[in-house]
Amino acid sequence: MEMAANPASVVVWGGFALAFVFGAVANKTNFCTMGAVSDVVNMGHWGRMRMWLLAIAVAVLGANALAHAGLADLGKSVYQRPSLNWLSLVVGGTVFGVGMSLAGGCANKNLIRVGGGSLRSLVVLTFLAISGYMTLKGLFGQWRAAWLDPVSLDLSRFGWKDQGLPSLLAAAGVSASSARWVAAGAVAVLLLGFVFADRRFRANPTQWLAGIALGALVVGGWYVSGHLGFGENPDTLETGYFATNTRTIESLSFVAPLSYTLELLMLWTDKSLHVSFGIATALGVILGSAAWALASRSFRWEGFASLADLRNQLVGAVLMGFGGVTAMGCTVGQGLSGVSTLAIGSFIALASIVAGAAATLKYITWRAEQEA
Repeated sequence: MEMAANPASVVVWGGFALAFVFGAVANKTNFCTMGAVSDVVNMGHWGRMRMWLLAIAVAVLGANALAHAGLADLGKSVYQRPSLNWLSLVVGGTVFGVGMSLAGGCANKNLIRVGGGSLRSLVVLTFLAISGYMTLKGLFGQWRAAWLDPVSLDLSRFGWKDQGLPSLLAAAGVSASSARWVAAGAVAVLLLGFVFADRRFRANPTQWLAGIALGALVVGGWYVSGHLGFGENPDTLETGYFATNTRTIESLSFVAPLSYTLELLMLWTDKSLHVSFGIATALGVILGSAAWALASRSFRWEGFASLADLRNQLVGAVLMGFGGVTAMGCTVGQGLSGVSTLAIGSFIALASIVAGAAATLKYITWRAEQEA
């Protein structure tokens, strides 16, 4: 009863539960965006990439079904602001892609590895959180605010209320009532057609069930923060969103939440700071991954292999922190949650992340061949 009367608790514990399952499923199926890109670039294998694309398709359909039913206002998310900061998205996404390739995995993958016993990933996440916090409120943030964010396109000048694909279709003459489903349906059909065109993927239920589950968990995040966490604040009597760092609707994302986790730990006695949806999801992924690792007896302590490994991991972590905040999300934050809102900026960020990762992986392979 007490939790039901406290929307903030519902949001925090709901986010934790969703992320716990996310961490367990991702650990079991080796879900990793960097790994998926690496598989394609280095081996021409699309299995993990199809799993990721399936998760995107499910997230797109589910999130827009929630919006259509009035259960979550996706237009209130940070991804849908009518100001399209395209330079920040391109630079941040590319830098994040480079960083995750150097670090051997994105923020989500390192959370999963920590749950599996990787002390190396714990160090990576610490430096990622520091770099992300510097980009939110510190030195890197000054550079971002002065040089990148001002380069933007104000879509409201064209009569758009947000930067979603439905608004683009509506401006092109599609009726507003059907624009959302036309956009969501087109994206989902294209992705699903590609995903299930492969016979080997269809014959691998572990991967396609994982893709469906991970996409559905992103939808669950929108429902928890955007519906269960939406209400009247008893202190201010204003209607708003509870327990989110952005003070609006959120789903799974890990770079900025890791920075807010660091802030909370450093300023624990500051009573204005509280555990948020994002902080709870970061912790949930670690514990969910740990639960699976222990249950499957795959938990192993892991450290750095060499000084060169340490150097690459730390450089990658700093780049991911800067890039993830600048691009307003990581491979999960933009690649799943952002894209599920059909925000144009999220597609730009996602393409930049993949391009940065692919280029870096090709360079790493070329350098290794030259040194051989």
